[in-house]
Amino acid sequence: MKELLKVFIFGISGKVGRLLARKLTDRGDIVRGLVRRDDQRAELAAQGADAYVGELADLTADSLAAMINGFDVVVYTAGSNGGAREVTSAIDGDGVMRTLEAMSLAGVDRFTLVSVLPEAGRGQHLDDDVEFYFAVKKLVDVTVSESVLDWLILRPSMLVDRAGTGAVSLGPAQPHDEIAREDVAATLLELLHEPRLRRQILELNQGSTPISTAVQANVR
Repeated sequence: MKELLKVFIFGISGKVGRLLARKLTDRGDIVRGLVRRDDQRAELAAQGADAYVGELADLTADSLAAMINGFDVVVYTAGSNGGAREVTSAIDGDGVMRTLEAMSLAGVDRFTLVSVLPEAGRGQHLDDDVEFYFAVKKLVDVTVSESVLDWLILRPSMLVDRAGTGAVSLGPAQPHDEIAREDVAATLLELLHEPRLRRQILELNQGSTPISTAVQANVR
């Protein structure tokens, strides 16, 4: 009998978060997240996932702890995608920090963070806001990796909207290329259901290895 998980997703209304929620509910897992609008909550309910409505940037650690209490794992896929600095600070920086505090308060141990490849966009002209985004993401990765949580950081290559192939390249270091969001969500599904994968930073790119095989190859 397969083990079912209770998964809370920050960023559940985003493209990767929505795909992941659907894959988890299709598997039978219990899924909840945080959305900004009632219509997003209704849309998720139609696919079997529940959600709170609120602004992540406005919520305290105590409020977040009440939301995630009793869940097996928290997934953080929310992000500013290199927008205005204040949004990057609020979502990619402070949002993660408050989530870590909330997990401590709620006694939830497993945390999976969707980050970004550090060299993404290098060789191109990047404006100051995007450079700030990469700097914040790196500092957050460091903070998560130094926490006492049962953490996992996934750094996908450039995300694209196309059908997934079901095959990837996954490991401690990967070149920066591109990968379908559907394959990122499918990889997250496998990672969440492999508890032996913990306290690792894994980079993800398009490739030729079936996702389940790629995940198992990284089990220590």
